Amino acid sequence: MRLILILLMFSVGIFGQGLATGAKPLPTQKIGPNDLIAISVYGAPEFTRTVRVSPEGDIRLPMIRRRIPVAGLVPSAVEDAIADAMTQEEILVAPIVTVSVVEYHSRPISIAGAVRNPITFQADQSVTLLEALTRAGGLTDDAGLEILVTFSQPGPDGSATTLTRRIPVAGLIDNADPSLNIRLNGGEEIRVPEVGKVYIVGNVKKPGAYPVQGDETTVLRMLAMAEGLAPYAAKEAYVLRADSRTGDKHEIAIPLEKIMKRKTADLPLLAGDVFYIPDNTGKRNWSNVLSRVAAFGAATTSGVIIWSNR
Repeated sequence: MRLILILLMFSVGIFGQGLATGAKPLPTQKIGPNDLIAISVYGAPEFTRTVRVSPEGDIRLPMIRRRIPVAGLVPSAVEDAIADAMTQEEILVAPIVTVSVVEYHSRPISIAGAVRNPITFQADQSVTLLEALTRAGGLTDDAGLEILVTFSQPGPDGSATTLTRRIPVAGLIDNADPSLNIRLNGGEEIRVPEVGKVYIVGNVKKPGAYPVQGDETTVLRMLAMAEGLAPYAAKEAYVLRADSRTGDKHEIAIPLEKIMKRKTADLPLLAGDVFYIPDNTGKRNWSNVLSRVAAFGAATTSGVIIWSNR
């Protein structure tokens, strides 16, 4: 019975000191700069505290002269490093050290672009790409065809290379391809570019900006999205397009009537194009004359003459 009581007091001492810090241990991850860790040393309450890891990746403890590097270590390895430092400086003999992570600040995942709530959060545990997008409220209607995930890949010499992986939205969400739902461990930047648009102006029933549908964006498809041509549209249209290298804009003539009558092939449109359908001025003027004549005839029949110079 006495042995049981001694063991019970021993366990209460260790865990009680750990709980005294108010820290709730997070899942095991490697510790990084600016993380907040809780340290408990059995029998040495002066060492029981929370410590913020410096931007250089080390910590300082009272009575220990040297800094203790902890960046890149899991909590159990930090426990060993602290115990070794205390033993080497003859502060304690065989110290029992407990370390847990209170807050992660070294594992940010940022999500920006065409999401409902752009956000940056700390990866206190591994999350999937879909889980991260859910935290950002999901994609907006203006989201493009790809999701860009930028991350650092460490090299054999200790240097890091920045890489970007392109994730197709259709494969990730529509086809539920598990290989595209990659795991994120912190440090990633997720960008969701807005879909490219073609701007339709002039003699169409519904001018506006319409999303580019991959390789299927053509003159006829854009006219269909704009609900067709309005009356008096000209036989020829124009596309104002910017050069991708210089940014200079140039005008491209489009044989609209021939495309509509299937006498020539449908032409592709690119994101950023301004598709302009001008007015057939001669046809509109002749129509105005006919309208005036009809109005004049109706007025004389009723015995009232009305003439407008408009």
